[in-house]
Amino acid sequence: MLETIVVILIILWILGLVSSYTMGGLIHILLVIAIVIILIRVIQGRRL
Repeated sequence: MLETIVVILIILWILGLVSSYTMGGLIHILLVIAIVIILIRVIQGRRL
């Protein structure tokens, strides 16, 4: 389930980068959240 959330957040971030409409800092906050989730899973010893 966490992998799905991470993928969705990254896709939203990429869409925010390529589209002319940006939501300001929200997209970057979502990216940071996705990275933190990945780091937590790596530290716990789980593989994506």
